[in-house]
Amino acid sequence: MENNFFCTKPVINVLLEPKKSSKVSSQLIYGEKFQIISRSKNYIKVKNFYDRYIGYIKFNNFRSNYKPTHKVVCLKSRIYLQKKGKTKPSNTFLPFLSEIEILKAKKNLIMFENNKWIKRKEVLPIDRKMNDFSRIFKLFLNCPYRWGGKSYMGIDCSALIQMYYKFNRKFFPRDTIDQIKIKKGYKIKKSYSKGDIIFWNGHVAVCLNNRMLIHAYGPRKKVLIMPIKNTINIIQQTANLKVKKIYKI
Repeated sequence: MENNFFCTKPVINVLLEPKKSSKVSSQLIYGEKFQIISRSKNYIKVKNFYDRYIGYIKFNNFRSNYKPTHKVVCLKSRIYLQKKGKTKPSNTFLPFLSEIEILKAKKNLIMFENNKWIKRKEVLPIDRKMNDFSRIFKLFLNCPYRWGGKSYMGIDCSALIQMYYKFNRKFFPRDTIDQIKIKKGYKIKKSYSKGDIIFWNGHVAVCLNNRMLIHAYGPRKKVLIMPIKNTINIIQQTANLKVKKIYKI
């Protein structure tokens, strides 16, 4: 069984195994396309259309015939609801890179689902690209570190890098073990420059310039900017890991 569907919730956890106690391995973001591989009573085995990542999600109702036209370009876009002719903010948000279809527009708001609105200025056409990778990474500054996360609620190191490529409509794997293989690297060096992606076994960071890098760092439990050489030393001392590969973003 293999059908195309789209995520209809802001974030859905993708699990390693079809059980409640399973670890989260990734997430689906609102509007992301996926294929259903198989179904059981409570779980669905799915494959993410973008990165071909396979995992399990809880059984739910999903959208099929869907043609998103725009994407959320801020860290989180608050959803507004209309009640008795008045527009009121809800406590729910669409995360960065949610893909929506504009159904109606009025003033500074656009409707993406029945009675669900977000601010017009927080979306761009789905094909719009951005070469300045640092703008995308810095959106996530101080967001919590979360293994398998892909949103403002929590993100891991490989997802942070993947977001830049996905924004620009380019394929990039989900996990560092696969990301490290995607491009030919160059020799480990003593100096770094803007756009260098630094890989360790199980970790990745990106250089913002020749002195500082940005990464979702588990030991510090958040996304942060740190000195390049200091970070390399800390990771070697605390995790006994050396830089394995470097290539340009």
